[in-house]
Amino acid sequence: MSQEDANLEARLEEQETFEPPESFVEQANVTDPDIYEEFDENWPDCWERAADLLSWDQEYDTVLDDGDAPFYEWFNGGELNASYNCLDRHIEDGAGDNVAIEWEGELGETRTYTYSELLDEVESFAATLRDLGVEEDDIVTLYMPMVPELPIAMLACARIGAPHSVVFAGFSADALATRMNSSESEYLVTCDGYYRRGDPLDHISKTNEGLADVEHEVSDVIVVDRLGDDLEHDLADNQRDYDELVAEHEDASVEPVTRDAEDMLFMMYTSGTTGEPKGVKHTTGGYLSYAAWTSHAVLDLEPDDTYWCSADIGWITGHSYIVYGPLALGTTSVMYEGTPDYPDKDRMWEIIEKNEVDVFYTAPTAIRAFMKWGEEYPAQHDLSSLRLLGTVGEPINPRAWKWYYDHIGNQECPIVDTWWQTETGGMMITTLPAICEMKPGTAGPPLPGISAQVVDAEGEEVEPGEAGYVTVDKPWPGMLRTLYNNDERFINEYWEEYSDADADEWVYFPEDGAKLDEDDYITILGRVDDVINVSGHRLGTMEIESAVVGVEGIAEAAVVGGDHEVKGEAVYVYAIPEDGYEDQGDELEGKAEEAILDSIGPIAKPEDVIFTPELPKTRSGKIMRRLLENIASGNELGDTSTLRNPEIVDEIAEQVEAD
Repeated sequence: MSQEDANLEARLEEQETFEPPESFVEQANVTDPDIYEEFDENWPDCWERAADLLSWDQEYDTVLDDGDAPFYEWFNGGELNASYNCLDRHIEDGAGDNVAIEWEGELGETRTYTYSELLDEVESFAATLRDLGVEEDDIVTLYMPMVPELPIAMLACARIGAPHSVVFAGFSADALATRMNSSESEYLVTCDGYYRRGDPLDHISKTNEGLADVEHEVSDVIVVDRLGDDLEHDLADNQRDYDELVAEHEDASVEPVTRDAEDMLFMMYTSGTTGEPKGVKHTTGGYLSYAAWTSHAVLDLEPDDTYWCSADIGWITGHSYIVYGPLALGTTSVMYEGTPDYPDKDRMWEIIEKNEVDVFYTAPTAIRAFMKWGEEYPAQHDLSSLRLLGTVGEPINPRAWKWYYDHIGNQECPIVDTWWQTETGGMMITTLPAICEMKPGTAGPPLPGISAQVVDAEGEEVEPGEAGYVTVDKPWPGMLRTLYNNDERFINEYWEEYSDADADEWVYFPEDGAKLDEDDYITILGRVDDVINVSGHRLGTMEIESAVVGVEGIAEAAVVGGDHEVKGEAVYVYAIPEDGYEDQGDELEGKAEEAILDSIGPIAKPEDVIFTPELPKTRSGKIMRRLLENIASGNELGDTSTLRNPEIVDEIAEQVEAD
């Protein structure tokens, strides 16, 4: 690094706020700072802006019906179809030849679907589903990796009014069975396998194992052939080949079924405090309008954009910001099947350069990995097409934010650090990129129309600089309507903590801790239950992790609690050093401890800091902290089958034992 570059990087490290570039502001979708006040003064009718982004078969009568809170209903009386809104209407407007999906395969293959071609595929598969007996309101389970047949199946289900339930392909056979049993789903679309780091993975055997534990009859299983000759397998009697079925319906025309705004579009299972997955219900009108509006306002998407969200469609991020939001706006959405470092660590930047991506939306976990690999990888590629960057999935620490801003955005791209959940349907707390200044590590203010506060345990708003809990005291269109077949749990899980049912005052509690600053920007600290109880003091793991990864030379960290005979629990830090710092363990350990003491205090002093080349992660990139807790406490490790790198668990355990 030249001295000039070093000086520039030092100045960047010290900078605390960043303004959006004027070139971005001039072209942005939302540029009027008064939008916050306008939404407040015109609430809830302000949400007509979101509804206006869609085409309605029947106009709605009311924006919000809150007569049976917290079972809020949006755009009552309105009728529409999500598949039509994502496909047909763009073709009718003359955009049929525009690219809808640009797919990049693990092995370097590509598939391009224009909006017209995607509609043809969707209609063929919709006709297939109908011929198999799928009717309106039947739940269809989709257990598939990042192949184009997944969004095709989602849109085909939406076209005929059949809600879909996507199960992440990395989940176990038991997870598939649990979700199909809960939803009583009689139809499954899956695949024979997929590729990871060039190797074929057998998915059909896992599927069959899960099906063996489904407690009701499964009428039909449709199998996509992804691996070809790389995996030989036989189909069971009720299993049909996807390609053969679609070929039989190649020229089919399927009219989109008109759905009420409050009809279920899809269900997505998410984890719960009881251990039983929760079936989060999202509806057609409110969810789709909110996904479209946040894509328009926050991601700044336009029809001529090429946009890439690197999440998996098996998660809500992929639903909202790979499929429904971008396609509702007529944008080109990039899909990628593989991992960020195969065949080399520049794979993401290669895809951005090749496709001239305008907007890139990824996870802080990935950004920290990019940092660890080194700036030379993005430097090999022309990333000048990028206009906007985003982060999603977890809080991002300031160092990672600034690295992303500098080395990927070339200090010319605003960054939207977005907080939201499966249950919220779309972004809730983040900056509007052409209006708000950016504060690295801080998500930002609530979006216009979102009434979010940081409160203490009694529900009183905290003062700037204090930590508390995020709450939302007004409904929003993208919100979940209930939990599938479990209204009681819906109230208990989300509305009980801070609401006063007798006074008809309902407050949504997402169970995330946060801090508020003097500008009403909110910094997310992580899940309330992600705490370590050290000698009676509850310490947030996210806050400790943020202190650790703020140390130069540490790329990523996971903090967990381990059993301690005196303290009850003790703090254990697992950290990945950056390239070039692998031999500085003792020095980095001291700096990490110092950073924790400075940021939180002596109570958070770690029992041990363990350096490792990797952390145990699921295939979606989430750190499996449970395994690290087991290592810290000397317990049995448990199941590692969902990890993309299971070998690292034993390596870390052996290192801890040796210490």
